[in-house]
Amino acid sequence: MAEFIKIYDENPNEREIDKVVSVLKKGGLIIYPTDTVYGLGCDITNMKAMEKVAKIKGVKLEKANFSFICYDLSNLSDYVKQIDTSTYKILKKALPGPYTFVLPSNNNLPKAFKSKKTVGIRIPDNNIIRELVKKLGNPIVSTSIYDEDDLIEYTTDPELIFEKWGNIVDVVIDGGYGDNIPSTVVDLSDGEITVLRKGKGSIDDF
Repeated sequence: MAEFIKIYDENPNEREIDKVVSVLKKGGLIIYPTDTVYGLGCDITNMKAMEKVAKIKGVKLEKANFSFICYDLSNLSDYVKQIDTSTYKILKKALPGPYTFVLPSNNNLPKAFKSKKTVGIRIPDNNIIRELVKKLGNPIVSTSIYDEDDLIEYTTDPELIFEKWGNIVDVVIDGGYGDNIPSTVVDLSDGEITVLRKGKGSIDDF
């Protein structure tokens, strides 16, 4: 059964953060809050853990469109090709925030994603998940959780999430109620701004 760990967004408790990081380092799966819906994730460097996430989502790992959660823009160069100034300005303005940006990938992607030309990058405006990534030292591969009956009915109550996922993952973080609107997905991979999914983030400011 998963551990149910309460962490506050305003002031994440370091001991609790360390506890979750050690689970991630051992290849564990976690459910955590973001600035949109709750997410399911694992350490990006752990192939077995990523395969488990893909299996839960019912997709082959190579075909999975997982996004990578980073601490800040300095993580980008790990997986993203050099981007031009105008793209960088958009990212700097929008992040941290409720967006997933699709950017051209470089050759450092984990083996399973080597064939992918692009990568979805997420820097949520949520201290819990960003502290986890910072302490872990590398991004977390991420996907949202939802109810089987309908993609739009995202699960928002941590206690209900724990009830449903407690036997599948290793940790469920209670970071308070989640939102039920996913991130806005914006493709910037070819220099144009293309909205692939309208979500919580507005693109009027770009």
